[in-house]
Amino acid sequence: MGKLTVLALRAVLVVLLAGSVFVQAVMVPLLAADLDGLDSELPYPIPAYLVTVLLGVVTAQVVLVCVWRLVTMVRRGTVFSHAAFRYVHVVIGAFVAAAVLTFVLAVLLAPGEAVAPGVVLLVCGVVVAILGVALVVLVLRMLLAQAVARDIEAARLAAELDEVI
Repeated sequence: MGKLTVLALRAVLVVLLAGSVFVQAVMVPLLAADLDGLDSELPYPIPAYLVTVLLGVVTAQVVLVCVWRLVTMVRRGTVFSHAAFRYVHVVIGAFVAAAVLTFVLAVLLAPGEAVAPGVVLLVCGVVVAILGVALVVLVLRMLLAQAVARDIEAARLAAELDEVI
């Protein structure tokens, strides 16, 4: 991966991380203030909605940090190692957690008249999309496993060739 690509990707990651911190620090309190007026219409207490949103943002932040670490490994040329699997596993887990949290949000929104049923169905569609991303990352993990195995095999063959020569 070229230096410009790494720099561009890191810039995007920094902007996304800063945006997620903004959401946690500014938007969630504003959401709490907006929901305060709807307290009688919502079937569950307001903190349940806010905690779900905050934890969802945390899952996104975990993914961003893991991608940063993987980009660092790519830049150093160490991504084809077993150490990369730790970050890939965390990314998969974060996407699954995000899907669960999004489903929890759909469950919180479902009863009552505060939200239209179509919105709840749309949120459930987002759950399926998030799980789809987790499956794509799982497939990429399998490709990484094959690449690591081939890299180890190539290193072994190179060592044998060096002994012969």
